[in-house]
Amino acid sequence: MIIVQTMQSEFITSPRLRSLTTVVPPIEIYQAEVETLGRRIFADRADAFERMRSVYDNAGIKKRHSCVSLEWYLEPHSWQERNTLYLENARILMRRAAMECLETAGLSSDEIDGVAVVSTTGIATPSLDALLIEDMPFPRHVSRLPLFGLGCAGGVIGLNRVADMARSRPGSKWLFVVVELCGLTFRNSDMSKSNIVATALFGDGAAAMIVDSGSDVGPAIGRGGEYTWPDSLDVMGWNVKDDGLGVLFSRDIPELVRAEYGTALDDFLKRAGLQRSDIDEVVPHPGGIKVVTALEDTLELPTGTLSDARDVLREFGNMSAATVFFVLQRSLARPASGRRMLSALGPGFTAGFTVLEPEQ
Repeated sequence: MIIVQTMQSEFITSPRLRSLTTVVPPIEIYQAEVETLGRRIFADRADAFERMRSVYDNAGIKKRHSCVSLEWYLEPHSWQERNTLYLENARILMRRAAMECLETAGLSSDEIDGVAVVSTTGIATPSLDALLIEDMPFPRHVSRLPLFGLGCAGGVIGLNRVADMARSRPGSKWLFVVVELCGLTFRNSDMSKSNIVATALFGDGAAAMIVDSGSDVGPAIGRGGEYTWPDSLDVMGWNVKDDGLGVLFSRDIPELVRAEYGTALDDFLKRAGLQRSDIDEVVPHPGGIKVVTALEDTLELPTGTLSDARDVLREFGNMSAATVFFVLQRSLARPASGRRMLSALGPGFTAGFTVLEPEQ
């Protein structure tokens, strides 16, 4: 077992990322089709749409997956209708991801001690973890941990929280699921720049992981941390409307990354007893192609270095908190490449970081 040192200088065994699976809904949507659809939806505001049309070409996205057909977007939908679809489809994707993850790990659901679920694209009370426990034969005493409101950073920060829970209960096994149905948030009454950009970016997907504090299989989950900037609540998030969730994100995010990300990263690494040269591979959440390029600039990497992130963005779009695990899955499929660091940005405005130590 790998041993890590906490901020309190206590030595503890580090939990392992024992297995990782990703799933997407069956409907594929291609960028050219979405652009054509946008032209139809905003036909009475053609001039405004044409001024924004270049976002489809510049997004770096070829296709995405959706839980609803393109025709669904032509009609208005209430908040209740959207959330009903969110609950129905989140349950399907969570169960698929969880079952595949357990099978990959060689575990049964009755061996799981805790279930944690991250999602920010709908509302569920009882929460999604309770719905998953209802749909699968987990022990009735299994611990539950729902995480909401972390947006695109939810996967990384959620993994840190689950790892902390696993450390506190040596030998425990946690199922960690991230499910995001970003496409359901599109509102055809909203002509804002943020909403149009969202139509060029967002996709649906889910990931599931086994975090095991009693195993020697998989990379060890080391130090995790986050950094929340002051006066940044308006950078990213949702505006709750009568007909759904209105996307909020600043066009200045790439420049914020160039100006501020390095400071947050160095602060985290210092507290973790590391420096940039100790990180062999950065595994980022690809929020958009401009953000990926800004990360490469900040990390002083040649353009194109973060190829896994670019490839996932091109094939799946931005699936909010789940996306970083699609990138990680590609990284883990290659021979061990040393120490990895997961990174994502989300509402707050917050950067999340997780160090993965190489499997030995």
